[in-house]
Amino acid sequence: MILPALAAAQSSAALIPSPKPADVAVEWKQLTGIYKLAETSLVVLERDGQLYIDEEKKEEWRISGSSQGGWKVLRASGEEPEALVAQRGADGDVTAITLGSKRYTRADAGSDPAQFYHVTLKRPIEDLRAEALRARPPEESRAFRKSELVELTALDAAFHLDIRYAQSNNFLSTPVYSQARAFMQRPAAEALVRALHKLQPLGYGLVIHDAYRPWYVTKIFWDATPVEEHSFVADPKKGSKHNRGCAVDITLYDLATGQAIEMPGLYDEMSPRSFPNFPGGTSLQRWHRDLLRRAIEGEGFTVDGNEWWHFDYKDWKEYPILNVPFEKLGALAAGGIAQD
Repeated sequence: MILPALAAAQSSAALIPSPKPADVAVEWKQLTGIYKLAETSLVVLERDGQLYIDEEKKEEWRISGSSQGGWKVLRASGEEPEALVAQRGADGDVTAITLGSKRYTRADAGSDPAQFYHVTLKRPIEDLRAEALRARPPEESRAFRKSELVELTALDAAFHLDIRYAQSNNFLSTPVYSQARAFMQRPAAEALVRALHKLQPLGYGLVIHDAYRPWYVTKIFWDATPVEEHSFVADPKKGSKHNRGCAVDITLYDLATGQAIEMPGLYDEMSPRSFPNFPGGTSLQRWHRDLLRRAIEGEGFTVDGNEWWHFDYKDWKEYPILNVPFEKLGALAAGGIAQD
């Protein structure tokens, strides 16, 4: 019979996707990303202690070595590129690169969390909110499970909260939630606790960026986002899995430092760096992204195809779309909020 502690250790070890890669110089991290020249997109990435460039006209984002059409520009971490010239801003972030006679400009958010995708609102947020609050969610005729929203931090205080939509550092640049809290349907919340407990022996915790989202907020997001970027937001006519209390936006933090772990792209960044299979960034960033995915998917969630941070719980279809504002949830969350 396997002792519980040994079983827990084996379960945690099984999450590790591969041997943990070494970190690389900050200059390399600043350099990795997506660059564009006309219709050509170019990815700079680190793999196995080497820096690679992959040029694709389609957003397939495959890793290729020199024998497959890409080319290697560095031989060891810390060396200066021989075939590449980087233009850097005052903070060191790379704004463009030059290869031969071609100059490619940065096409992603870089390494600065303040430079992720922002929507320029054509209407005041107050008008969008008022309109969304007057609207009604789509009608659903079939029977659902009774909702029981529980507060994640009430189940386990080790969850860290960084609720971006209760702050200004989100893609709308303004608070949308009235409170910085996170709720999920009880089975989904308990599954997330199990994932947290598997990650802790490996030195990681979970940061929650978003969980249950009232339907009217989904409508605000849709109305505020340009049509060409609608793949990154949910259609209010269908509702969001966040509206059902069965989706969570999440990342890792280091238990030793309390700091969020670097990923190949930034949270809420509307670019291909957000794809869960995007091959760019560094080996360590991709390793952490894959560790997060294995931990969360191992407890009944599935990653969203456009966002490495977004996970949907398996039973989301069993719960109705909810439109209860945060301020009306009040102090009832600790024991579970039942909604008929």
